[in-house]
Amino acid sequence: MTQEIEKTAPSGAQEKIGGAGLWLRSLLFTVLYWGWTFLFSVLGVWLVLLPRRYLMAALRGWEYSLNWLERNVMGITFEVKGMENLPEGPCIIAAKHESAWETCKLHQLFGDPCIVLKKELTRVPVWGWYAKATDLIPIDRSGHAKTLGEMQRAAEKAKAEGRKIIIFPQGTRVLPGVRKPYKIGVVALYQQLQIPIVPVALNSGLFWPKGRLIKKPGKITIEMLPPIPAGLSRGDVLRRLTNAVETASDRLAGIAPSN
Repeated sequence: MTQEIEKTAPSGAQEKIGGAGLWLRSLLFTVLYWGWTFLFSVLGVWLVLLPRRYLMAALRGWEYSLNWLERNVMGITFEVKGMENLPEGPCIIAAKHESAWETCKLHQLFGDPCIVLKKELTRVPVWGWYAKATDLIPIDRSGHAKTLGEMQRAAEKAKAEGRKIIIFPQGTRVLPGVRKPYKIGVVALYQQLQIPIVPVALNSGLFWPKGRLIKKPGKITIEMLPPIPAGLSRGDVLRRLTNAVETASDRLAGIAPSN
């Protein structure tokens, strides 16, 4: 099943945009994107004092407004495939991370997710208040035992609430076709919680490249792959997750499989 979130940009739109035009369009989009995000963050900061469901609804509204900006300013749309692979109840969403784009879609795709992120991000002024109010799972890469215990308690709480737990298993943005190892954190969560993992592939890096101002019009695809059941060994689950996400992401990016 394919769930198309936005209609694709008109055929040939990319060819009509010259280098200078694309640069100006990307600049305009960046100004509007960050300007609107700043305005939302400042005017909506009182939401962190309310129950989480109100904040989640507001975050979904912000994300949907970004869909409008992406479509109408940059000509970027997206579709979601494989939603039938998403189980009811708690599971781990292990997603490829190629750009900032996918971080702006999590609440409209998964409702009330519990997101795993670096603990230092919670110390960012204003944004960190939002992050803490959404009841996330902070990761301290120093690896102290106290921090590990905090992570485990937060994960168990999210599971008990029936929330989906989102993690980017490579721990950073990775360009299409580039190989970086999957961190052991995703396996630790899998073994602790004993719930399935849903691998998620995407090709956002083709249109919203990491660390670059210029973005490209087109349709981004995000694909939910068949879940990996609970109960596998550490080596088996890591191998299955890596193969599933990397193979599907290469396919979505148009990269031929290696022999």
